Amino acid sequence: MASQHDLADVGQRLTNRVLFAGTPTPLQPSDRLGASIGLASGQLMVKRDDLTALGAGGNKARKLEFLVADALEQGATVLVTGGAAQSNHVAMTAAAAAVQGLRAIGVVGGDSSKPSEGNVTLDHLFGLELVWSKETYGAVDLGTAIAAVCERLRDEGEVPYAIPLGGSSAVGVLGYVVAANELMTQAPDGSLVYIADGTGGTHAGLAAGFGDHGRVVGVDVGAVPALAETVRDLAIAAAQLAGLQSPDGEPQIRLGHQGEGYGKPTAEGFEALRLAARGEGLVLDPVYTGKAMAGLIADARSGRIGDQPVVFVHTGGMAGLLVQRFAQWVQTGS
Repeated sequence: MASQHDLADVGQRLTNRVLFAGTPTPLQPSDRLGASIGLASGQLMVKRDDLTALGAGGNKARKLEFLVADALEQGATVLVTGGAAQSNHVAMTAAAAAVQGLRAIGVVGGDSSKPSEGNVTLDHLFGLELVWSKETYGAVDLGTAIAAVCERLRDEGEVPYAIPLGGSSAVGVLGYVVAANELMTQAPDGSLVYIADGTGGTHAGLAAGFGDHGRVVGVDVGAVPALAETVRDLAIAAAQLAGLQSPDGEPQIRLGHQGEGYGKPTAEGFEALRLAARGEGLVLDPVYTGKAMAGLIADARSGRIGDQPVVFVHTGGMAGLLVQRFAQWVQTGS
């Protein structure tokens, strides 16, 4: 995979990170899964970013290396972020804060009366202070609630560092600029990269690192509106921070795989989970990677991929699979 830059030549910004992600992660051939969806031997590879070394693993570790470094530069004492109750990002932020001896506060949706399971169990294990947004701040969006928590902390003499949903700021996106460089040393030239598109940061970083939107296909999981615009803006901002040119072309987004919406499992996602698990021993999740793999499978079966090498970036999320409602779904398929 040809590189548009040498990592050593793109400026100081890409070296300003806290190293806890345990990268590079492996790129594994996935011939049994590939054959089951109509791809040739050697055509499908999986980038195992579920095996990053922070917390329960996943793509957020790469973003948090840069976000935590930025927070420390600003003298932060508390990391504040938010997401759904089962947010992988919130749990990983708590793990990152623990590594650095910082407080972490997670502003989450949902209901505090529900059982502690999945990522909420990890939140407690890592010492996260949970703020249930609706119960504390009423019917406001999570961004507004995060800002309110930061204002309270400043009044208390703390120095909060606000991290947006998914860690998808220009600084956080730098984690996947570095990941693009890593992939260029591992994957065949011309590989097409598929990823789950939630808040758009992973997609944007890869596109900025490759210098070409045409190299990355994001499968929309229904997390945010105007996803293409978000990816485009983040990719431009991250490229500028990294000292790179803005990527060519327009973001490639696959629609139609989100089902009834964010966090809602789909029948095609169930098939993707089963094929990955029984073909390669890969554990996907219903919210992100299952839907992304379903998008890749649809493209493979329709002939849209052709004979191009394909890399699926496994962004993690196993903890979210192990909640009661999804455990039942895995057993029954409904």
